[in-house]
Amino acid sequence: MVTVEDVRRVAGPLPRSTEHLIRDRVKFRVGQIVYVAFSRDETVMGFAFPKEERADLVAAEPTVFHLPGESDMRFNWVHAWTAELDEERMRELVLDAWRMVVPKKVAAAHLGG
Repeated sequence: MVTVEDVRRVAGPLPRSTEHLIRDRVKFRVGQIVYVAFSRDETVMGFAFPKEERADLVAAEPTVFHLPGESDMRFNWVHAWTAELDEERMRELVLDAWRMVVPKKVAAAHLGG
């Protein structure tokens, strides 16, 4: 199980990443773009993910991932149950989500490639 604190340790040091508390929900943004957000009870972590790949992700691991509500389907977004994520998987999801919202040169400079 991952917590907000676990994600904070990964997202906090990322270039241009900022943390915000919006309507009692922890969100991590680059500029105005949210790339990771938690439900109020912190049992669900939403994250940026390519629209064209999300159905496959959910179908492959339905006990871990689920689609967002209808109003959020227009965004590049997927939800995961925090109880089903381990530290390694969370780190991968957070870094990939961050990489989607920062300029390529910023991601390459930080990740070394």
